[in-house]
Amino acid sequence: MAITLVTGATGLVGSHVARALLARGDNVRVTVPEHATMDAIADLDVEVVVADATNRGEMRRALRGVDRFFHVSDATMLRAGWGDLYQANVIGTRIALEEALRAGVQRTVHTSTIAAIGPADGRSTADETQVFNAARIGLAYANAKAEAEREALRVCAQGLPVVIVNPAHVLGRGDVHRSSTELVRRFLRREIPLYVDGALCIVGAEDVARGHLLAEERGSVGERYILGGRNFTNDRLFADLGRLSGVEPPAVKLPLHAALALARGFEALPGRPPITVEEIRALSQQWAFRSTKAKRELGWSPGHHEQPLIDTIEWYREREPEAVGRVGTRQPLALRAVGFGVGRVLGAARLLGD
Repeated sequence: MAITLVTGATGLVGSHVARALLARGDNVRVTVPEHATMDAIADLDVEVVVADATNRGEMRRALRGVDRFFHVSDATMLRAGWGDLYQANVIGTRIALEEALRAGVQRTVHTSTIAAIGPADGRSTADETQVFNAARIGLAYANAKAEAEREALRVCAQGLPVVIVNPAHVLGRGDVHRSSTELVRRFLRREIPLYVDGALCIVGAEDVARGHLLAEERGSVGERYILGGRNFTNDRLFADLGRLSGVEPPAVKLPLHAALALARGFEALPGRPPITVEEIRALSQQWAFRSTKAKRELGWSPGHHEQPLIDTIEWYREREPEAVGRVGTRQPLALRAVGFGVGRVLGAARLLGD
């Protein structure tokens, strides 16, 4: 029986892809790094191979007998350094896909991200035709994922049938590595001291997994497909998280220049900063996208826009019941006072400007 291989199966998206493949009836093999946490796939009937995508010999062994390959493995943490991001995303993609070509894999889906497309310009949503424009922002993760896409297309041009999917910001159950759902976790723990204007496209992990399978079945080789759901402004996202969780949203909203200055001050202090310059820059962008192409060519559509938020809130409440805020939890008094003061000052400035 033919084998379907999934890298990154211990992560949020990869574990959901593995589940969807098993439900489809595939014979699934997964690669996991040595000493990896297996919580996300502990209940799955899959063949487990210890392998790292950046190790050519290990990937060569993992790809034996494989005819379908889902390369989901990457590094997604904004606070990761460039070296780690480049190794996991660029080198990992290069080696994994070159070995897939060598093994004669019939179909490959490469998991990219909307970050590899770059933010919209604020006047409209972006789609797959947009030329990568995020290098100017200085986001190491976006640059690494864009470079990884170029590696995927290079190997595709050499003969490997590759389809690329670009998920939006993924939420859902099972993010044991605290990658993209860390935003919700920090919200629930009241660890977001401030925020700025921006927008974020949210999509559920189960919807993204379904999009992977549809891309493998129906996608055009060499093409990429955005898998996105609702486009939230930061104001609306935090308001909805507050309404659904009962935890008060962050109280301090600053203009971008003030937030960046404060983040630089945090980074200059000893210890782990509550928010970083790179996180502020990412949060300030218009990550607003449309998934028209995936809907038209793949027959894909996301579920209700609130479900990913609900799933993530419930999962963290089950996993960290003592750490996350209960219904009715408010922001610390000092932050509420600062937020009130900032609001009064900005309101007065707008009146004077008028």
